[in-house]
Amino acid sequence: MIDRSIAIRNVYMMLAYAFGELRSTGTARIAAEEFDHLHDLLAEILAVGVGSQVKRGLHRDYLARSEELATVRGRIDVTRSVGARTLTRGRLICDFDEYEVDTPHNQALKSVIILLLRHGEVKESRRDGLRRVLPYLDEVTLISPRSIRWDALTYHRSNASYRLLLGVCELIVRGLLPTEDTGAARLSEWMSDEAMSKLYERFLRQYYVLHHPELSPGAPMIAWDLDSPSLLSAHLPSMQTDVTLRRGGRTLIVDAKYYKQNLQESQYGKETIHSGNLYQMLAYVKNEDTAHDGGVAGLLLYAQTDADAQPDLDVVIQGNRIGAQTLDLNQPWASIAARLEAVLDWLDPVPEAVAS
Repeated sequence: MIDRSIAIRNVYMMLAYAFGELRSTGTARIAAEEFDHLHDLLAEILAVGVGSQVKRGLHRDYLARSEELATVRGRIDVTRSVGARTLTRGRLICDFDEYEVDTPHNQALKSVIILLLRHGEVKESRRDGLRRVLPYLDEVTLISPRSIRWDALTYHRSNASYRLLLGVCELIVRGLLPTEDTGAARLSEWMSDEAMSKLYERFLRQYYVLHHPELSPGAPMIAWDLDSPSLLSAHLPSMQTDVTLRRGGRTLIVDAKYYKQNLQESQYGKETIHSGNLYQMLAYVKNEDTAHDGGVAGLLLYAQTDADAQPDLDVVIQGNRIGAQTLDLNQPWASIAARLEAVLDWLDPVPEAVAS
């Protein structure tokens, strides 16, 4: 049996890493608690997070307003004032900016909290936590969660702490709040494969950003190693890495893969690595290794599934080490971290056993 609290806690840890809030207030306590249902976890993140945000101050912004006023404020809209004949009433239509809390960020928070209260399977104690923070959002407009434009929500220094909260809110809405007990294992049961894949990719990258900044973790583009420049090269596809690590003149490219099935089956019943994944990684490595000295390695890191056979590949192709391995997200967090640390061994020179 898989410990439900471990599976759900790991979802939280991935979210915390992915949205850069691992050291935020309340994180350690949430990570240490046990949750029987995913909705409980999400409710706790929002209750603790919004409570902490209230203490720091809710996000405010200058919002455009247009009102009929007895005194001048901001800019007078002469055309509308004349058309509406407001002057006969001793009033003017003015356009001005108001520094308010009714921002799109807070509207998203309030709407999703209410959605979770109405449709989520949340314990009463955590419902109370959500209800306690709602009064602080009284001045915020309640909107439909489906109308939220997630890609239009921008972040800067003054509202960076909203990243985790709104990341959780987006996952709640996109997952449509399933009511089945999802704590057992399969993370894809409560959110789309695309969303889970993006979370997994971002989590891996942010893990190394936080714990190994000396390796210059990032997701750079790889340029095609062309023999000579050509105008026709503009039609070549871009090569965007998920995670790239560098140490002592060596480079490791890690490609995060989150699939329901990690292996493909041929017409003869043979299970192999997805050919497209392998060809993609080979292209990344060979074009990054412009010195042609084998100093670049590539690793396909799949999220482990419950299938009997899992990717396990470690070979040298034309001087470059290429592999495919798995990361079990249902292990205790210490085991997950240890596995991610072991990935760094791929930055070392190719072992003799592999080279031979």
